[in-house]
Amino acid sequence: MANKDYYKILGVEKNASADDIKKAFKKAAMQHHPDRPGGDEAKFKEVNEAYQVLSDAEKRQRYDQFGSDFEQQGGFGQGANWEDIMSSFRGGGGFAGGDFGDIFGDLFGGGRSRGPNKGRDIQIDVEIDFKEAAFGVEKEISLRKQNTCEICKGTGGEPGSKIDTCGTCHGQGQVTQTQRTFLGAMQTVVACSDCQGSGKKPSKKCKHCHGMGVAQSNSNVTVKIPGGIDNGQSIRLDRYGEAAPHGGVPGSLYVRVRVKPLKGFARDGYDVYTEEEINFVQAVLGDTIEVHTLDEVVKLVVPEGVESGQLIRIKHKGMNRLEGGSRGDHYVKIKIKIPKKIGKDVRKKLEELKNQL
Repeated sequence: MANKDYYKILGVEKNASADDIKKAFKKAAMQHHPDRPGGDEAKFKEVNEAYQVLSDAEKRQRYDQFGSDFEQQGGFGQGANWEDIMSSFRGGGGFAGGDFGDIFGDLFGGGRSRGPNKGRDIQIDVEIDFKEAAFGVEKEISLRKQNTCEICKGTGGEPGSKIDTCGTCHGQGQVTQTQRTFLGAMQTVVACSDCQGSGKKPSKKCKHCHGMGVAQSNSNVTVKIPGGIDNGQSIRLDRYGEAAPHGGVPGSLYVRVRVKPLKGFARDGYDVYTEEEINFVQAVLGDTIEVHTLDEVVKLVVPEGVESGQLIRIKHKGMNRLEGGSRGDHYVKIKIKIPKKIGKDVRKKLEELKNQL
């Protein structure tokens, strides 16, 4: 069998440190894994073969002295099986679309150190009217959710009972686990299962919440809805979601806004649109009409010769802008009403006018 240059396969120098070899393997394995786009199983196998040798001080020394045939089995040592290796990487489900950062982090002892759990995020809908959406409003919302236990105040212990340091994690809230993989013994840091990451345990569990520190109860939340919000948009209230067991961080509450329509008004962004009907004489001669905007009645000058469907803008009478500053505009669409029946005198005058045009 031809001698293989394991250093070249991993892209490191012969004097590379164990940490350099580990980093090079992680990069190459992610690049060539066959479940990734552009992956190459043959190269991935070769990369693992190189790492199996160079990551072991004894094997590396023998490889440097005798080459890749030092064990007459391709350098894997201990009869490692390729299918077992692939199975270890895939975890039975494949890597397609998976999170390589988390997988390799766990393999190399870089698993995320987790403290107490975070409470669940929740969502609730609130309905407001069109004008409230335009100018903003404050609403009080009632909901039932998981809150800090009222009896034990979140400690998980019966009132008056002693809160001890967790004997499993010694108050750290996390423990180190060792697992054997095809790469050898790997260590990961995980939340302590006995205290759920809090580092403390009550000597006697609270009867109301069974030691969890949380229980279902009713809550009232006041939410300020800003002017300019649109239908379907949400407001996030941090720490107003469900409480986390064992003193963790509460989740977030998402308030999704439903805006009731207002008859005669339409919205496009921060601008609003209404329609006003005038007669053909007003259209020809022009006129001043009253228009109901969101907050007041204004006088609108209709220019002579206006056409049906023409838009006339009233500045700064639309919705408030979420980012602050001026409001949007109010657009009035002109509709010219043509009478179906007219009197003889009117008809005569129109006939005279027609002949003059």
